[in-house]
Amino acid sequence: MPLHLRRLAAGLLSCALLAGCDGGGSEGQPADTRDPQSVNRYADAAGYADPDSPAAQAAARAKKDGETEAEAVFERLATTPSSIWLTPEQYPAGQLGAFVSHVVEVAADAGQVPTFVVYGIPDRDCTGGFSQGGLPADDYGPWVQEIADAAAAGPSVVVVEPDAVASSLECAHREERIRLIADAVTRFDDAGVTTYVDGGHSNWVDPDKLAPLLEQVGVEDVRGFASNVSNYQSDSDERKYDEKLSGLLNGAHYVIDTGRNGNGSTESWCNPSDRAYGTDPAAAPAGDAAHLDAYVWVKPPGESDGECGGGPPAGEFWPERALAMAASSGW
Repeated sequence: MPLHLRRLAAGLLSCALLAGCDGGGSEGQPADTRDPQSVNRYADAAGYADPDSPAAQAAARAKKDGETEAEAVFERLATTPSSIWLTPEQYPAGQLGAFVSHVVEVAADAGQVPTFVVYGIPDRDCTGGFSQGGLPADDYGPWVQEIADAAAAGPSVVVVEPDAVASSLECAHREERIRLIADAVTRFDDAGVTTYVDGGHSNWVDPDKLAPLLEQVGVEDVRGFASNVSNYQSDSDERKYDEKLSGLLNGAHYVIDTGRNGNGSTESWCNPSDRAYGTDPAAAPAGDAAHLDAYVWVKPPGESDGECGGGPPAGEFWPERALAMAASSGW
């Protein structure tokens, strides 16, 4: 289906799901019939902070143990909007949709927008090795569709497959990976979910090499790309990199992950020491950069990169590192 027809269908579907297509929304509010890929969701509403996040659980434990300083740090992390990562290991097919639907409903009731990170591509962490796994190729599309169907029930954002496009230059099965990401992007676009494809970072692949791959996966058909996901490059370096990449992609918009980049670049990507929290999540101020939508915390900053530098397995909350980063940040 041509892009303009797919977007029209997505808009009508969004209208029907949210409020019916009679021109009115709930409680007399007009329905949002905008093309979801034309919308900066972070300018519309505050981001969603999961009340059941590992940081929230750590805050509860610290409170129970009377650790007031630790409780304050964990509570601040818990109430700062950050993304929810969806992996097939934690959220398998058949269970995934109900979870995403619940988050979308709770966020909508609070007037917030959730950000989901889709992280289930085959041979997922083919360069780092600490987040190995992912789905067989034949199972990936249906799993993505379950996310898309659930996320479409309210305003939401997805970030598609951190590192996957950039690492395809180093890993095997590049054609399959690009095909699967392109299919995922189409599914989210068809469902009417605002979408950013992972676009690497400023200390990795040159924009001239990455842009053609992002074109192949359809980044110009959706909102744009995300940069610095789970990394530590400075805001200024990312803005320069992203504006160049955007210029090669017909003005694609982008978001920057600032959860852990408060002390700027580091040569190590895996649990480097002496890090600090970065810019708080928020829509980009007017005039900050031409195509920057927002600063977001895509990687929840208290979570480990993997079993390196003394860390626990990838994705686990690491209280000691979270507290060290807070001290480095002057919290």
